[in-house]
Amino acid sequence: MPAPKSERLLNLLIMLLVQRHPIAKDRIRELLYADSRPDAFEKMFERDKDELRSLGVPVEVAAIDPLFDDEVGYRIPADEFALPDIELTPEEAAVVGLASRSWQHATAAQATTEAVRKLTAAGVDVDLQALEISQTRPSSDEPAFARCWEAVCDRRAIEFRYQRPMESESRLRHVQPWGVVRSTGRWYVVGYDTDRGDERVFRLDRVLGEVEAVGEPHAYTVPPDTDLRAVIERLAPEPAAPRAVLLARKGTGHTFRRRAARLTPGVDGPDGTAEWDRIELARPARGFVDEVLYHGPDVVLVEPATLRDEVVARLVEAVG
Repeated sequence: MPAPKSERLLNLLIMLLVQRHPIAKDRIRELLYADSRPDAFEKMFERDKDELRSLGVPVEVAAIDPLFDDEVGYRIPADEFALPDIELTPEEAAVVGLASRSWQHATAAQATTEAVRKLTAAGVDVDLQALEISQTRPSSDEPAFARCWEAVCDRRAIEFRYQRPMESESRLRHVQPWGVVRSTGRWYVVGYDTDRGDERVFRLDRVLGEVEAVGEPHAYTVPPDTDLRAVIERLAPEPAAPRAVLLARKGTGHTFRRRAARLTPGVDGPDGTAEWDRIELARPARGFVDEVLYHGPDVVLVEPATLRDEVVARLVEAVG
């Protein structure tokens, strides 16, 4: 049985990226598409190459033997695939660091290890250093994430059992997923519930069992100008949070300062200096914990204890 599309694309990316020399199409089929019929392989391989190229991956076609151009192979030049050097401000670097924690997942490492193992066992000379520029992959720790993400990319309907907090039994849901979004520390799938005939939001940690893809790919379109976060705000509103108290280092935390109900300058901070200001917020906005984490060591959440505990837990998780 052919591998799922996302796994197949990742394996093809890894195979072509680690090649020191172009690899023949027959060899690619033998290593990655062995379970496919010849005609099916041709179609899948062409689609997979086109999809990689549409994502900006430079799939190169070149002669396998430089002295003879009658047989061509494929590879991805690592120097062309790598991004140029990027300079980030400390604030931008903090955002990228937090985002990378949300987008990394063990499935990528597992798929990479398996692909390299197969190539090495087959006697293919691989360049493992090239993998350093292809490690990040969208995912999360939620078991339902991968299937939902893949269904969003394929525009394919899904079904799953969903357990709401106040209900004793789970229900089978049929959804055309529009997107997967992280909000207030949780992952949601947003889409059109075909049973109810309306848009709905589902928390991934309430999905029970496997998410199954149903129907054909590209079976629906996402309504234009859809704002997924606005849908979450409307259909899954966050309960009103209690008053919040923060300590912000002088010259930082401007987003909190603009919303402050009260500001007390020159208070003692966690480092024992008076280079901090006390900020009180009447009602923290959605995504408050993410906002605190974005400021790194320059902002310390004091109250409420429940949100402070969440900040600490997220930091512990990030450290590993």
